[in-house]
Formats: sequence, C-alpha cells, structure tokens
Amino acid sequence: MRIAGLQKLTLLDFPGRLSATIFTSGCDLRCPFCHNASLVNDAENSDFSAEEILDFLKERKGRLTGLAITGGEPLLQADITEFIKQVKEIGYAVKLDTNGTYPEKLKVILREGLVDYVAMDIKNCFDSYPKTIGLENADKICGPLIDNVKESIELLKSSGIPFEFRTTIVKELHSKEEIEKMAKEIGAVDKYFIQSYVDSGDILNDFGFSAYSKNELLEILDLVKKYIPNAQLRGVD
Repeated sequence: MRIAGLQKLTLLDFPGRLSATIFTSGCDLRCPFCHNASLVNDAENSDFSAEEILDFLKERKGRLTGLAITGGEPLLQADITEFIKQVKEIGYAVKLDTNGTYPEKLKVILREGLVDYVAMDIKNCFDSYPKTIGLENADKICGPLIDNVKESIELLKSSGIPFEFRTTIVKELHSKEEIEKMAKEIGAVDKYFIQSYVDSGDILNDFGFSAYSKNELLEILDLVKKYIPNAQLRGVD
C-alpha cells in the first residue's frame, strides 16, 4: 500500500461515522480539474505504511468507528483487498472512494462484504468521458474504460451495500445538456450528489476553470431530478 496522507479525525468523509481518512497515491485518470494533484502526480509517494495505519486504528478503537479510503484511486493498490480485510478484522467499518474503472477488484470487495459504504465518481456523460479524464490517448481507451465504469455502476446498484454516485462539475467541461444526459444514463438511485468545482490550490492543470453560479446549479439540479429524483447539491451554500 502506498499511503500518502492520513486525516486522523473527520465527521464528514464517512456518513454516520466518526472516522479517519487515508489518501492513497496514484490514479489511472488525469482529470484536469482534480483537486488532489499531488496524489496523482506522485504515484510512488508513501508517507505511511499499512502497518502504521493499522497500528493507528488499533490504538483508537472505540473512539473511531470507521476508515475512509480515498486517493488518488485506491483500487490501483495491489494489496488493497488484503489491507481492507485487516481493517475489518480490527473492527472498523470501511468506506471506499473510487472512480469505477476497476470493476473486477470492486466485485471481489463487494462480494466479500469488505466495505460498508462506497462513493463512486462519475465524470460526465459517457460520450464526454474522453475530454473529462485528461488522458492523451483517452479516445482510444475510453471504450473499455466506459465499459468498466458502467459495470461498476451496475455492481453497486445490485450490491445491497449503501453507496453514492457523485459528479464534480466544471463550467468549461460540463454543459447542462451533458449533465442531463449523464443523469439519464445513471438512472434513479438513492444518493447522487452534484459537487461544484472549487480551486483547492492543488489543481492538476490550471486551465482557468470556473464554477457554475448557485442559481445555475439549482437549474441543473432540476434537470437532473427528472431522472434522479433524490439528487442533491453538495457543498453549495
């Protein structure tokens, strides 16, 4: 496991849990608006070993009840399944963040009951994935990649495990028409969140991206609700 960061306490990352969050290094995508550029660019970074994280969790058992695993893309890690098993053996609930491009690993994790909550990023409507994921050869790989994303969506829908889908929207990369099309492709689910782009100061590519206004986001939400009635805005005051 290559673990680049640890947040020792959060009330926000894992719904209903007092949890810690770890950040794994590396990602298979290069979304230009990514707010964790340092994690994406330095796939070899490992400030914490798996053993250090497990020891940390053992020491805080009873005070913390959950661990959120985010990145980067956690499913890139070769030993992610074994690591989650060890976390569960200590007695923690586990939340996994993923972009959905590794359905075979996700299938194993779901089948073995290793996660208690999954948050999956859906980048755009399927036709617009190439421009959104920032890879030079995106047009060539996007067929298989989108198939993987579609498979992950269906795996979560049929898993019986609590999950959410979410999309960070950027004015220059997500038209209202694309967002509505994406909602139609996803279909009705219990939890879907629209997140507005925010410049974190650690953006992968500074192309002068901008966010939709609150009023525009409310209009977009109305479009999305035609297909996902439970859709919500997240992080919008």
